[in-house]
Amino acid sequence: MHSAIDVRPTGGRIWTELSILFRIQFAIVRDQWIIVLLMATIFPLSTLLSMKFMFGATTHQIMVNLIVGNIVFAVIMMGFNALGQEISWQKHQGYFTYYASLPIRKVNFVLTQMLRGLMTTMPSVIIMAAAGEYLFDVHLHYEWGLIPVFILAVLSMVGIGAGIGFWSPNHQTTSNLVQGLMMFIGFLSPVMMERDQLPLVLQWIGYVFPTTYAASALREMLTAGWTNEVSVNVLIMLLFVLASYWFIFKMIRWRASE
Repeated sequence: MHSAIDVRPTGGRIWTELSILFRIQFAIVRDQWIIVLLMATIFPLSTLLSMKFMFGATTHQIMVNLIVGNIVFAVIMMGFNALGQEISWQKHQGYFTYYASLPIRKVNFVLTQMLRGLMTTMPSVIIMAAAGEYLFDVHLHYEWGLIPVFILAVLSMVGIGAGIGFWSPNHQTTSNLVQGLMMFIGFLSPVMMERDQLPLVLQWIGYVFPTTYAASALREMLTAGWTNEVSVNVLIMLLFVLASYWFIFKMIRWRASE
């Protein structure tokens, strides 16, 4: 006899699924908030301090580049590296089997994983901005437009990190891949510096990473406000978010053997 449970994706059902799954992710973050805060802060803050000691007093634009670069690096640390490895670990430990037993839609599960990445990343973004202003004695320009720019910057990297975690053939591959990419993206793409300061080959490679557009948009927002350049970068980051969301939805497997 077939079950009489209505599994059609009605608005109320979708909201209920999202609410329950989000509370699960929030509980995980709440239990690990000290580790999350340390991971999201220590390495980017150490990098920021070391650059302060190396460069000392320098031009305003260079200081803004360093601050924005370390903000984006904090996003890479948590939204790309940590989340990608966490999802991969859960997948290969069989944790997703539990979710497979529930009448939930994969699209909602993916969305709450990305929201988790946003939760773990935003504190480090705020800390890096405040620490950068204090350490380099610069005044950054703040306006409401920063909120969607920050959110898209985080989600664009979270999407790629989550995508690698869901795709990974094994956890060791995931760990090596995300850590190698983290260092490459952080220091050999237009994150800590502007695009024209890099060799031509690295400039072209930088176009395939959302961090290039995130750093560019944040630099412009924190110095001049919302300009046409910010609008273009925001649109590109939105495309990255949608593409990574689509990729995750297609690639997600509840079981590592699937």
